[in-house]
Parts: sequence; C-alpha cells; structure tokens
Amino acid sequence: MSVIKFLDTWKHIELPDPVVEILENCPSCVFPKSREEIFSLAMGNQDSGVFEVAYDLPDGSRFTEATITKNKNGLAINYTQPYMRRRDPECMVVADEGQTDKIRFSERFDGSFEDVRQQSFQWLKTQPLAATLFTLGGLDVSAGKGAMLIAPANAGFFVGGLADLQGMISPDEVQDGFRVCSVIYLVPPFRHSHFNGKQVVVHNRLDDMHEVFSYNLYPGPSAKKGIYGVLLTMGETESWPTLHASTVQVETPYDNITTIMHEGASGGGKSEMLEHIHRQEDGRLLLGKNVVNGLERRLTMNQTCHLYPVTDDMAMCKPVAEANNGYLKVQDAEEAWFLRLNHIQKYGTEPHIEGITIHPKEPLLFVNIDSVAGATALIWEHIEDEPGKRCPNPRVILPRRLAPNSVEGTVDVMIRSFGVRTPPCTKENPTYGIFGYLHLLPPSLAWLWRLVAPRGHGNPSITDSEGLLSEGVGSYWPFATGRIVDHANLLLKQIQATRRVRYVLMPNQHVGAWQTSFMPQWISREYLARRGSAPFREHQISPARCSLLGYALNSMQVEGTQIPQWFLKVESQPEVGTEGYDAGAEILKGFFKRELQKFLHDDLDPLGKEIISCCLDGGNIEDYENLLTLNTE
Repeated sequence: MSVIKFLDTWKHIELPDPVVEILENCPSCVFPKSREEIFSLAMGNQDSGVFEVAYDLPDGSRFTEATITKNKNGLAINYTQPYMRRRDPECMVVADEGQTDKIRFSERFDGSFEDVRQQSFQWLKTQPLAATLFTLGGLDVSAGKGAMLIAPANAGFFVGGLADLQGMISPDEVQDGFRVCSVIYLVPPFRHSHFNGKQVVVHNRLDDMHEVFSYNLYPGPSAKKGIYGVLLTMGETESWPTLHASTVQVETPYDNITTIMHEGASGGGKSEMLEHIHRQEDGRLLLGKNVVNGLERRLTMNQTCHLYPVTDDMAMCKPVAEANNGYLKVQDAEEAWFLRLNHIQKYGTEPHIEGITIHPKEPLLFVNIDSVAGATALIWEHIEDEPGKRCPNPRVILPRRLAPNSVEGTVDVMIRSFGVRTPPCTKENPTYGIFGYLHLLPPSLAWLWRLVAPRGHGNPSITDSEGLLSEGVGSYWPFATGRIVDHANLLLKQIQATRRVRYVLMPNQHVGAWQTSFMPQWISREYLARRGSAPFREHQISPARCSLLGYALNSMQVEGTQIPQWFLKVESQPEVGTEGYDAGAEILKGFFKRELQKFLHDDLDPLGKEIISCCLDGGNIEDYENLLTLNTE
C-alpha cells in the first residue's frame, strides 16, 4: 500500500503535521499489521541468517549499530558497542520551555533543539520507513491517548520491541476518534553526527503533543522509558503516577492471597519479585554465603507460594480519590515485560523462565544474548563485553500474554516493598550493606526512601553504577520530565490516601558479610504472604539500630524453620559487629541528608517538610511514627 493511499484511509484520525509531511515525502513506508510482519522486517525480509542494522554517516563512513540473528525461538539483537548494551542514566534532556528540573537541550548542547528537530525530520524523509500506532499504557485511545512510532525500516527489531511493550494497533483496527498525542521519532545516526556517540533521548512537550526523539537503538531509554516519560508527564497534570514497580499476587499453600508491589531503582529486584525462588541442585535454598569464611547457610522449603504476576516494571495507579478501600489500585502500563537475565548464568537456574523462552508460543526478542543463526537462543548464554567478561544486562521481551498466570486489570496492593542493591559490609570495610533480610517502615519513612531511591551496588542495567547514587523520586525520576517537588507531593498524597497499605524494605545481593543474591526478597515474600494482614505484635519487632531502617524483626519463621538472627540484625554478625554497623549507618545517613536537600522547595507539602526535617535532625522511629499515622483498620 502506498503512503498516500494509506494516509487517505486515515483521514478520520488526527495525525500531527510533521508526521503527515514525513510520510508524504519519504521514499516508502511499511505499516505492519502483525508481529510476523515486524519480525520479517527486522531481518530485512530475508528468511534466515544474520542481518546488520547499519547507517551512513556524514563523513562518508558506515556504522553497524547492531546485528540481528534469526533463531528457532525468536530474534537475538546484539549491539556492536558494549556502551549500547545498557541504559545511560544521563540520556534524557528536555527541549521545551515548560517547567522542569531536568537539564534542557540548550544547556547541554549549547543550541536550539529546533534546528536538530528539523534536521531529524529531513533525515526521516530520505529513508524507507516503518510506522506503527500503539497505546499509551493501555489508556483509552478514544480519549485521545494514542501514540505513534516513525522509524527507519531497517530498525524493525526496535519497532517490534515497542509493539510488544505497548501494544501495536493494526492499521485495519483504527477507530474513529483516535488521536495521536505522542510520537516517537527514531533517528539512530544522529548519535554519531550530533551527540558524540552518546545515547540521547529528547522530550519535547508541545501544547497538544509530546514528542520523543530517540537518537539510539537501545529500547530501554528510547522506547520503554521514552513512553514511561510520556505517562509520567500525563500523571503530573492528572494526579496519578506510574510507579517503577513490579506487582505480584502471592497465593500461599493455604489458599490466601496477598498482593505485593515491589519498587526500586533499576536492578532493585522488580523482575525477580515475579520469579520463583532459585533452588540449589539438591532442591534446598541458599540463604547466603559468607564472603569472609566461605560458610554457606541453606534452608529446606518444600512448599512455596503460587505467583500471579500483575506488573513487571511500570505500574499505573488509579487516581488516589478512587482508593476508597484504603488499598492502592494499580494496573500494568505495559503489554510486555523487559526481563533482565544476568542472574541466570547456567541451565536449571530458573526453569520457569527457561521453559517459556526456549519453547515460546510465539517468537521472542532477545537482547545481549549470544546466539547462532538457526539455533535456539538460550538465556544463560550472555554476550561478552570483552573476553571473559559477560554483559551484565541480557534481556528478553516477554509479552504478558505468554506469561502463565498473569493477571489482567486492576488489583489492590496490600504491601509496598522497596528494594536496594547492597554491597558486602564488614568491620574492616564498612558499607551501607547493613540491611537485614526484612525491615518494616512507618509510612513517613517509606516516603523518604522513595524520594532518595538509591541505585545501589553493582547495578547491571545502566552504564554508571559505582557507589551509592540516587535514582530519585520513586526511582522513576530518570524518566520524568517535570519537577521533583511535584512528584514528591504526589507520592505523599498517595501514601496518605491508601491508609491500609503496609511498607517494607528488602535488600538484595548482600546482607552484611553474607552474599545473598535475591534470596532476602524471595524469603520475605513467602513470609509476608503467609502472615497476610496480621499485624506485627510488639515483641516480634524492635527499632533497627539505624532509624532509617525502621523496624527489624526479632525472629522470622518460614514453614517451621527459623531464619538465623544474623540475617535479620546485621550488627549480630561477628564479621560486622556494632562498629561496622554504625560506620555503615553513617554512610546511609549522609546519603539521605545529601539527597533530601533538593526537596526543600517552597512548593513542598508542609507535612513533607516536617518529615524531611525529622530526618535531617536525626529523628528516631517514634518521631517518624508520630508524623504520619494511618488508619490500618
């Protein structure tokens, strides 16, 4: 179908003027109607082998961005530069003059974006293109929430990734009233010609249009998080956030169900919260391995909970006014999940995910997975960034319709957990790795954790992960376009409106001197689900030695087995002691005091100012409890 004829059939919907101009002037444009067409496009419409995604640059050279390998179970996308295999946390800039705390294009690149915008349009007019319509977080497109992607046709894998993540609308399915309110323009070669090889994503918020210019081919910042930014912008004005969270309904062996939402920065364990517990070869669970003496501690657990995943990374919340039963209402903002696989390094680690990906009902898109044309892509075969060094960010895009037991629609969240990647801590080398397996947080302290949102130790998802850094505001701040104070107020009002929700804190990777991977949150998930809504009694918990960690558990029993106390209170570990713990606590306190300064804004909610002042003044757990007491009946 020609572009002009296609546009004639779309006269009943509103297309932005730049889109119409691009489509009328480009040499050709493909409008895929199915995943099969997109996957064929991704391989250059060839039957097998390897397809190179390459572009001509102004200096006369040609750069290959990625290779696409056709496998039995899908397509494997591999970037030629290790830098492109993870999200650059500094990739976002804002081009418009609206309110924002983000760096503007003119500040970072010393010039007007309009020139680059027009150059982007001109480049797209010279290319064979692919265009798709999709939804924004499952919002009602008849209410003007439609979106569109304009991309070079040889970037079919990118088109497919976005179509899976957000849900493609076939040209034949477009209904009257569909209006495009957001467009992603994909212009890969400008990464080299304009931005010194860096990942750059530009948000341009116009009066009735949110433009996203993606100048790189890694779908993390360019497609997935680009749309996340659009949803967050909507939420700023309509008073509903899209939280950076996974959500799972956990059914115990005794048939009761608890819904847990797990928030946190990239690498904080969101996808892992949806996974079954990883077992050793003998079926036992490895609670931890001591990094000092090599001792291991295992647990036998015959029965674990059934999991019903709801969201993997982007949880769209209903307006707080609708939360009239005291719980937080959420629904998935995605149609597929961008699962990280770095912790799956051999066969048998996660049989559930392995089975889905080896024998999928439909072909899948694999990212940073080493594969051979015609073979089966295996999720533990990660591409190497250099000889002997695995890429830390292998991924698969899994459509939620292929995930067994996934839950559609809106659910009520009962427990909100927050995950932090923690380093090992010893008295000789104290760090902030002083978290026990599980901590209970008062609502006011839970809000503070969402403000500072530490990125944590050894983050595999981004290019810069050294030290204790802040992801900021609910851990979704890297994707937001507005002001931090507005999001801080929105999160506080949300907590106040959902009075029956309880808050917990979970580490991963290390608990003091013990290497634990994600076992703390898996064990805590089992424990919390079995407890259900039962309140903790006074003798079961005690204030953590560091007040920022809320309450520590005095004991934790799962399926008749006690978790050792040194996993609950790190100061009891001889390798750490009170000396190492207190030194680590000072690191954590300094981090909070540094990061919370940026929220002391005139427009911050008065209660929020009190809570932050409490932290800056070294408040204790009773102070936090008294600041925000919610009715949990």
